[in-house]
Order: sequence, then structure tokens, then C-alpha cells
Amino acid sequence: MVQSADISMTHEGGPPALDRPKIPVVPRAGIPIAAAALVFVIVAIATNSLWMLTFCHVVGGGLWTAIDLFVGFVVGPIMGRLSIPARAEFSARFMPKMVLIMPTVVTMTLAAGFQLALRVGNLSPSSPNHLWLVVSFCVVGVMAVFALGVLEPANVAVIFEMNKPIPDGRIIERLMKRFMMTAAITGAMQVATLIIMTRVASR
Repeated sequence: MVQSADISMTHEGGPPALDRPKIPVVPRAGIPIAAAALVFVIVAIATNSLWMLTFCHVVGGGLWTAIDLFVGFVVGPIMGRLSIPARAEFSARFMPKMVLIMPTVVTMTLAAGFQLALRVGNLSPSSPNHLWLVVSFCVVGVMAVFALGVLEPANVAVIFEMNKPIPDGRIIERLMKRFMMTAAITGAMQVATLIIMTRVASR
């Protein structure tokens, strides 16, 4: 947790702040919650429980969709209108939480979803939902690459930059723009996922 709002910036020649606490890459208070969620997913897959698998897939997918849409289309435009120091202060509090949240919800959604598809037979070529599932795998696979290959590195890079003696506001701004743009793209793709999933559930 960041206790001080005094964030130093080299951007625009601002003076460096002194005695600034380090920003944790992962908030330790949230680790037990993420671990419990992953253990629940493992138990659901091991027992092949229909309810547990459905719960993990629906909750994980719902959170993933909501986060992407909210970050991409609500937080992003707001961040674009903030000053560089304000963006840095927000990033210092926001990014560590995203480092923990996104891998957890992505793992919940994909792992439970694949096992659920096996459980109900949607992966069988003879299933009327087979084609929809293949399209879903393609869409979700791309979103997973964005989430874990672009969003997460941007999260971590912002935190490391913030932990430097004199953070560079221009670097933080560039990383945050990348993060918000990617979140907006995955948010738009989430709409396609919602269409596919509701289509599968209604057949």
C-alpha cells in the first residue's frame, strides 16, 4: 500500500520526492484470496463437479469481462484527462492489484471453462455447440495473450518505474496508454465472448 501521494517525476522537470515508500509488485493482503480461488478451481477440476465448474467459469468470466470493459471504457478516458503526477499516483495504487487479479480471473475462466466443456460434451464434434466453442477458444485465446502478454508486463513495468529513485513520468504515461488501449481492445472482444457464451447456454 502506498502511503504517500508525493510521487516524484522527471517529466516537465518536476523536483524529486524524498523518502518515498516502495510499491509492492503484488499486494500481499490479496495473495490468500487469489490462492483460495485457484485452489477452488483445482478442486472443481479434480472432482469434475458441474456446479463448481460452472461457478468458476461464470464468476471468472464475469469478472474478466467487467474489469476489461470498466478499465477500457471508463477508467481509460478518465486517466487520459489526468495530469502526469495524478496518473502516477493512481497507477501506484491500481497496478499492483491488477497484477494479482488478472492472472487469477483468467486462470479461473479458462481452466474451468475447458473442463466444463468436456463435462457437458460441447467439445464433441457431434455437439451443436462444437463450432461455437471453437470460435470461443480463438477469441478467448487472443484475449488471454493480451491479458498475460501485454497487460501484465505493463503492470509490472509501471511498478518498477515507480520504484526508481526518480520515476520518469513519460515512461509511466506511455505504459499506461498501452495498458488502457489493450484493455479497451479486450473489452470489445469480451462483447463477442458474451454473444457466444449466451448462444451456447441457450441451445
